[in-house]
Amino acid sequence: MARRYDPDRRQRIIDAAIAVVAERGIAGLSHRAVAAAADVPLGSTTYHFASLDELLVAALRQVNGEWLADFGRWVDGIDPEVPLTDEVARLVEETLTGDRARVELEYELYLAALRHEAVRPIAAECLDEMVRLLAGRIGDLRTARAVVAFTDGLTLQHLLTGQPFDPATVRAGLAGVLG
Repeated sequence: MARRYDPDRRQRIIDAAIAVVAERGIAGLSHRAVAAAADVPLGSTTYHFASLDELLVAALRQVNGEWLADFGRWVDGIDPEVPLTDEVARLVEETLTGDRARVELEYELYLAALRHEAVRPIAAECLDEMVRLLAGRIGDLRTARAVVAFTDGLTLQHLLTGQPFDPATVRAGLAGVLG
């Protein structure tokens, strides 16, 4: 039997890995689950990704690219006439009121770096790029790093606790962090 020409197979496997993680979490990620979700033979997943870590890296790179595009649009939309604390409150609110499943997926892949050493540099690259983008807009690397850390922690806490979003709390907290 001749091999089927399938130039999009690798991408379908990455997309399927993202879907599997979104549905089952990192613990549910396996070559077998991804092959079934991508409708490809099991050997295709191991051909393109010898290990699950390689597949996680590819998935995180793709998800990070989408996140960074959104973050870049937010940075571009920062109004220099509006206090940074208000702009950050807007970012957190938009993140929390947007597609919750997508945000949970992003954090699931991001936090996979805690257990998967191969994924750590990818997560770190994303954070560094967020800092770089924000610093380019506000002109201060230290402030940008503090804002990224603050928003990251605050968003994760809201996802975990389900507490209602309060922009005044975000503004006050960030003002305290920034001095």
